[in-house]
Amino acid sequence: MPVADPDDVLAETRAILAAHAGVEGALLPVLQAVQARFGHVPAAALPVIAGALGMSRAEVMGVVSFHHDFREVPAGRKVLRLCRAEACQAVGGRALEAHAMARLGIGWGETTADGAVTLEPVYCLGLCACGPAALVDGEVVGRLTAAAFDRLVSA
Repeated sequence: MPVADPDDVLAETRAILAAHAGVEGALLPVLQAVQARFGHVPAAALPVIAGALGMSRAEVMGVVSFHHDFREVPAGRKVLRLCRAEACQAVGGRALEAHAMARLGIGWGETTADGAVTLEPVYCLGLCACGPAALVDGEVVGRLTAAAFDRLVSA
Protein backbone atom coordinates (compact mmCIF):
# COMPACT_ATOMS: atom_id res chain seq x y z
CA MET A 1 0.00 0.00 0.00
CA PRO A 2 1.54 3.36 -0.98
CA VAL A 3 2.32 5.96 1.65
CA ALA A 4 -0.73 8.13 2.21
CA ASP A 5 -0.69 11.87 1.64
CA PRO A 6 -0.73 13.66 5.04
CA ASP A 7 -3.77 15.72 4.03
CA ASP A 8 -5.56 12.50 3.05
CA VAL A 9 -4.68 10.97 6.43
CA LEU A 10 -6.16 13.95 8.26
CA ALA A 11 -9.31 14.07 6.14
CA GLU A 12 -9.93 10.32 6.29
CA THR A 13 -9.25 10.21 10.03
CA ARG A 14 -11.74 13.03 10.61
CA ALA A 15 -14.34 11.17 8.51
CA ILE A 16 -13.75 7.98 10.52
CA LEU A 17 -14.11 9.92 13.75
CA ALA A 18 -17.34 11.48 12.51
CA ALA A 19 -18.70 8.02 11.72
CA HIS A 20 -17.96 6.99 15.33
CA ALA A 21 -19.28 10.18 16.97
CA GLY A 22 -21.20 9.42 20.12
CA VAL A 23 -19.95 5.83 20.33
CA GLU A 24 -18.83 5.02 23.83
CA GLY A 25 -15.35 3.49 23.92
CA ALA A 26 -14.72 4.49 20.31
CA LEU A 27 -10.92 4.36 20.43
CA LEU A 28 -10.47 0.74 19.35
CA PRO A 29 -13.07 0.89 16.55
CA VAL A 30 -11.55 4.17 15.31
CA LEU A 31 -8.03 2.73 15.32
CA GLN A 32 -9.26 -0.40 13.53
CA ALA A 33 -10.98 1.72 10.87
CA VAL A 34 -7.91 3.92 10.40
CA GLN A 35 -5.71 0.87 10.03
CA ALA A 36 -8.18 -0.74 7.61
CA ARG A 37 -8.04 2.42 5.50
CA PHE A 38 -4.26 2.97 5.50
CA GLY A 39 -2.81 -0.46 6.33
CA HIS A 40 -1.38 1.00 9.53
CA VAL A 41 -2.08 3.78 12.02
CA PRO A 42 -0.19 6.78 10.63
CA ALA A 43 1.50 9.04 13.19
CA ALA A 44 -0.34 12.02 11.69
CA ALA A 45 -3.66 10.47 12.75
CA LEU A 46 -2.75 10.22 16.44
CA PRO A 47 -3.22 13.87 17.48
CA VAL A 48 -6.49 14.08 15.54
CA ILE A 49 -7.83 10.95 17.23
CA ALA A 50 -6.61 12.09 20.64
CA GLY A 51 -8.18 15.51 20.33
CA ALA A 52 -11.52 14.18 19.12
CA LEU A 53 -11.75 11.60 21.90
CA GLY A 54 -10.50 13.84 24.70
CA MET A 55 -7.34 11.83 25.21
CA SER A 56 -3.65 12.62 25.11
CA ARG A 57 -1.55 11.57 22.14
CA ALA A 58 0.44 9.39 24.56
CA GLU A 59 -2.72 7.53 25.63
CA VAL A 60 -3.64 6.80 22.01
CA MET A 61 -0.08 5.76 21.19
CA GLY A 62 -0.08 3.52 24.27
CA VAL A 63 -3.06 1.61 22.89
CA VAL A 64 -1.50 1.36 19.42
CA SER A 65 1.80 0.08 20.79
CA PHE A 66 0.16 -2.31 23.27
CA HIS A 67 -2.13 -4.13 20.84
CA HIS A 68 -0.01 -6.29 18.54
CA ASP A 69 -2.55 -6.12 15.71
CA PHE A 70 -2.03 -2.38 15.25
CA ARG A 71 0.83 -1.30 13.02
CA GLU A 72 2.78 1.94 13.06
CA VAL A 73 4.15 1.26 9.58
CA PRO A 74 2.57 -0.58 6.65
CA ALA A 75 2.99 -4.35 6.51
CA GLY A 76 4.36 -6.25 3.57
CA ARG A 77 2.11 -7.47 0.79
CA LYS A 78 2.00 -10.84 2.56
CA VAL A 79 1.79 -11.13 6.36
CA LEU A 80 3.14 -14.40 7.70
CA ARG A 81 2.55 -15.20 11.37
CA LEU A 82 4.34 -18.22 12.82
CA CYS A 83 2.99 -19.89 15.94
CA ARG A 84 5.42 -19.74 18.85
CA ALA A 85 3.32 -21.69 21.37
CA GLU A 86 4.81 -24.68 23.14
CA ALA A 87 2.93 -27.29 21.11
CA CYS A 88 4.34 -25.95 17.85
CA GLN A 89 7.80 -25.58 19.35
CA ALA A 90 7.68 -29.23 20.40
CA VAL A 91 7.27 -30.36 16.79
CA GLY A 92 9.90 -28.20 15.10
CA GLY A 93 8.58 -24.67 15.47
CA ARG A 94 11.90 -23.19 16.59
CA ALA A 95 13.74 -24.70 13.62
CA LEU A 96 11.03 -23.34 11.33
CA GLU A 97 11.38 -19.88 12.90
CA ALA A 98 15.13 -19.94 12.31
CA HIS A 99 14.63 -21.11 8.73
CA ALA A 100 12.04 -18.38 8.07
CA MET A 101 14.27 -15.63 9.42
CA ALA A 102 17.28 -16.87 7.47
CA ARG A 103 15.29 -17.32 4.26
CA LEU A 104 13.70 -13.87 4.49
CA GLY A 105 16.68 -12.08 6.03
CA ILE A 106 14.49 -10.42 8.66
CA GLY A 107 13.49 -10.83 12.30
CA TRP A 108 10.18 -10.71 14.13
CA GLY A 109 8.05 -7.71 13.23
CA GLU A 110 10.16 -6.81 10.24
CA THR A 111 9.35 -6.60 6.55
CA THR A 112 11.60 -7.70 3.70
CA ALA A 113 13.38 -4.88 1.87
CA ASP A 114 11.18 -5.39 -1.20
CA GLY A 115 8.02 -5.03 0.92
CA ALA A 116 6.88 -8.54 0.03
CA VAL A 117 6.65 -10.27 3.44
CA THR A 118 6.19 -9.21 7.05
CA LEU A 119 7.09 -11.86 9.65
CA GLU A 120 5.23 -11.81 12.94
CA PRO A 121 4.97 -14.11 15.95
CA VAL A 122 1.61 -15.38 17.17
CA TYR A 123 1.07 -17.31 20.37
CA CYS A 124 -1.33 -20.12 19.47
CA LEU A 125 -3.51 -20.55 16.45
CA GLY A 126 -5.44 -23.45 17.93
CA LEU A 127 -3.81 -25.98 15.60
CA CYS A 128 -1.86 -27.69 18.35
CA ALA A 129 -2.23 -31.13 16.79
CA CYS A 130 -1.07 -29.84 13.40
CA GLY A 131 2.06 -27.88 14.31
CA PRO A 132 4.12 -26.12 13.42
CA ALA A 133 1.36 -23.78 12.32
CA ALA A 134 1.19 -20.41 10.60
CA LEU A 135 -1.31 -17.80 9.57
CA VAL A 136 -0.65 -16.49 6.06
CA ASP A 137 -2.77 -13.48 5.13
CA GLY A 138 -5.48 -14.76 7.44
CA GLU A 139 -5.38 -18.37 6.22
CA VAL A 140 -4.18 -21.07 8.63
CA VAL A 141 -1.53 -23.54 7.51
CA GLY A 142 -0.67 -26.62 9.57
CA ARG A 143 2.26 -29.04 9.58
CA LEU A 144 4.44 -26.38 8.02
CA THR A 145 7.88 -27.58 6.93
CA ALA A 146 10.83 -25.56 5.70
CA ALA A 147 10.09 -26.66 2.12
CA ALA A 148 6.41 -25.70 2.45
CA PHE A 149 7.46 -22.36 3.94
CA ASP A 150 9.71 -21.71 0.95
CA ARG A 151 6.83 -22.46 -1.40
CA LEU A 152 4.55 -20.06 0.52
CA VAL A 153 6.94 -17.14 0.29
CA SER A 154 7.79 -17.86 -3.34
CA ALA A 155 4.12 -17.84 -4.36
